[in-house]
Formats: sequence, C-alpha cells, structure tokens
Amino acid sequence: VQLQASGGGLVQAGGSLRLSCAASGLPGSRYGMGWFRQAPGKERLFVAAITWSGDQILTADSVKGRFTVSRDNAKNTVYLHMNSLKPEDTAVYYCGARIGGLSTLQYPRYYSYWGQGTLVTVSS
Repeated sequence: VQLQASGGGLVQAGGSLRLSCAASGLPGSRYGMGWFRQAPGKERLFVAAITWSGDQILTADSVKGRFTVSRDNAKNTVYLHMNSLKPEDTAVYYCGARIGGLSTLQYPRYYSYWGQGTLVTVSS
C-alpha cells in the first residue's frame, strides 16, 4: 500500500497550492480519504475529508472557505486545493485512507493508511 503525497512547497501568504495524494495497492475499495496537517511540536489536526463517492465532504473550520478537497477515482488520487494561504497554515500535510463514513473521517485514529507527508511553508 502506498499513498504518495506531493505538491507542497514554499508560497507567500495569500498564495495557492494544490496537494495531491496518489493511492496504490489499497486492499478492497470505497476508501474515504482525508487530509491532516501537523506543525512542529503539535498534534496532527484534521483539515478536510471526502467520501469514496465524493458526494460528502467535511472541512475544518480553520480552513473553510479557503481549502477544498476533491478526488478522481479513475486516477486513485485525492486533491487538496489551498487558497488564500496564511503563515499559520505552515505544516506537514498528510493524506490518509480508511473505509468508513464521513463522521469518522475527521479522526486520525481511525485511519488505516497514511502517506509520507508533504511540507507546506507559507511566508508572511
């Protein structure tokens, strides 16, 4: 199983980035996908999640209106579109996969698989 996160980098405040998470080797199907972030010395926090069908999305209040999540099941890839970035968005962003409903996708402890993370740095 591999979740390959990419798209991180250095961006100025107010800028945009798109993160990608390509999944391969997942056993079974119908995986919900989530994005989390972790700043140095802090816990991993929920950012956004999307169900397998893509018809249900959950977004953290801290990024609502700025970040959106989408997926392309034909490519086994989930995206995090980040706009109006702020310095406080600086963190390592992780994607995760699990079979489950939307209500559990915001909790990292329920996830079965994780990507390696991609660093997003927002300068002021």
